[in-house]
Amino acid sequence: MFTKILIANRGEIARRINRTAQAMGIHTVAVYSTADAQALHVQECNEAVCLGEPEAAQSYLNIEKVIAAAKQTGAQAIHPGYGFLSENAAFAQACANAHITFIGPGVEAIRIMGSKSEAKACVQPAGVPLIPGYFGADQSLGTLQTEAERIGFPLMIKAVAGGGGKGIRIVNNAGDLQAALESCQREAKNAFGDATVMLEKQIIKPRHVEVQVFADTHGNVVHLFERDCSAQRRHQKVIEEAPAFGLTEAQREAFGRTAVQVAKAVNYVGAGTVEFLLDARGEFYFMEMNTRLQVEHPVTEMITGFDLVQWQIEIAAGLPLPATQETIHIDGHAFEARLYAENPDQGFLPAIGTVELWEAPDAIEFRTGTHAGRTAGIRLDSSMRSGLAVSPYYDPMVGKLITWAPTREAALKKLADALAQLRCVGVKNNLAWLRSLCLHPEFAAGGYDTGLIDRMTERTNTEHGQQIESVTLQALAGLARWALHQHANNKNSSDPLAMLDGFYSSAPPLREDRWLNRDIALATHTHVSVQGQQATIQCAGSALFATLTNHGHGSGLARTKGLVNTGPHAGSPFDLIWHGDNLSIHVGAEQTNLHWQNPAHIRADQGHDAHGVAAPMPGKVFAVFVKVGDAVKKGQPLIGLEAMKMEHTLNSPCDGVVQAIPHPVGDQVTEGTELIHFSEDTNSK
Repeated sequence: MFTKILIANRGEIARRINRTAQAMGIHTVAVYSTADAQALHVQECNEAVCLGEPEAAQSYLNIEKVIAAAKQTGAQAIHPGYGFLSENAAFAQACANAHITFIGPGVEAIRIMGSKSEAKACVQPAGVPLIPGYFGADQSLGTLQTEAERIGFPLMIKAVAGGGGKGIRIVNNAGDLQAALESCQREAKNAFGDATVMLEKQIIKPRHVEVQVFADTHGNVVHLFERDCSAQRRHQKVIEEAPAFGLTEAQREAFGRTAVQVAKAVNYVGAGTVEFLLDARGEFYFMEMNTRLQVEHPVTEMITGFDLVQWQIEIAAGLPLPATQETIHIDGHAFEARLYAENPDQGFLPAIGTVELWEAPDAIEFRTGTHAGRTAGIRLDSSMRSGLAVSPYYDPMVGKLITWAPTREAALKKLADALAQLRCVGVKNNLAWLRSLCLHPEFAAGGYDTGLIDRMTERTNTEHGQQIESVTLQALAGLARWALHQHANNKNSSDPLAMLDGFYSSAPPLREDRWLNRDIALATHTHVSVQGQQATIQCAGSALFATLTNHGHGSGLARTKGLVNTGPHAGSPFDLIWHGDNLSIHVGAEQTNLHWQNPAHIRADQGHDAHGVAAPMPGKVFAVFVKVGDAVKKGQPLIGLEAMKMEHTLNSPCDGVVQAIPHPVGDQVTEGTELIHFSEDTNSK
């Protein structure tokens, strides 16, 4: 067995690997970029080596630096985690050349399965069912157009070296093919260094079902059943579950048998995931094999009781599989929700900044093994703590919330409840949106397909956290303002007129505040009086009574907690958290975020169309679709911005004439930087 391994990754997966390795008595080495100097994986490993600048190419993707760090520290093996170098055949070969064990499959298996087209050619002789498509080497536009017509529309363009939902486009007709090809190839080149694509017939309303396989160096291959990953947005998995809902035993056996055949076809060793599409008729088709540990591996650990990282390390050390197929069983049901720093109100654009408050429910971090963590049924794999920053250089996932229960219904309820208890303040995030997805009837029923999130109406898809009844919401917003001023003025706030901020004289004296609930204006008129721990809030012609249990201020946050005593939410705890002018209101399991409009900051021109387009996030300009002097229409593509490995097209918010384009292709810009400026005299609404 190894005595020291290097973990060539960052974030929650680096912490996850470290936890198992240290439990096995193995000394661990972390690597990090200068942006991650304060990261938890750096603090928790036994040693740490700085690789260089924040850009991944200068640090986590730099093979020479990673190998040098392993040699410098005397690490006998390297665990690549997922992403970065985990499916890089050149890296696996570099490890072999340096006489360092790569904790993963062999170089040839990575190379073959790293190309979606070559992978299909490899498994086809084994009778593995394939989706009709084109997987050839000829990448000329003419050939791709001819093959697309042969396959028929709709079809999918996929980067052959792709993964993580990147390098994929859906094309519904021939007229859209060329633009989609160019965009897909450009994104593939930027993300994977390979612009080669393949074409596949799009399966209508498919489910995405994948099977976890393991193989050792002694010829043993097993599967650990399947996971359903159909809840996807932009081809990126959002919530995964295991086992898949509604499969018959015959289907489950066929999935497992086929996945094992795929692994054997490439003489696979280690952990791998074979991904399939399941159509409405019950037929399934091979898509690809990921030659690494998956982000969603915890749901398999929760239903089988095995530590998959420990299996990886033992297999790499030459030990046989610790279980046979006959001894691997499904126990209960598990879900995993991916927690992202992103803004659901702006098309899920990635968000950056400091997480001022990270507060988890009663969860057990990274615990695996038979029945580990099942008393609570909640597990949290995270890279976050209060005070840490989300940077623009890496994937915006900050953690994964995993729940387990004997039944699917109970596991899903635990997930929804745990999401309501988790606090992430300071950075826009998807927690409330994830909970709304858990409660969506089609998702709750099971058997949903990959189009579920796209089919959710705009109201359902964005109206996360608006379940707080209106009067309660307004009253608690007023209470939050009272509490903030009580701290700021350090005086008895039973005389609200003394605060001199937004009050006017009436009977009783009311405080007026204006808010934005996303882009919807909200005005509140409240009067708050407090005696001891009992608060009375006059609002909207009625009174709400509440008990205050805690109030504090520090580290840029002000927080008030208590219990609602009257109204529709009577008996529900509330949690009011200020961060700057932003207020998070939690009542029971519901959440709403409000932005307080400081009267000093409200401009007379608010509500008018902007005369330009600004960057919604930090990124690099990769394309400009217009030129100075062009007349553009509302919704027309203007500029392309690459951020966090994804391409984002910014469209015109109005009709107008382009007056200036301050930043050409290749410029790196910060959030709020003006990218397009319109002529004010010709800009129309």
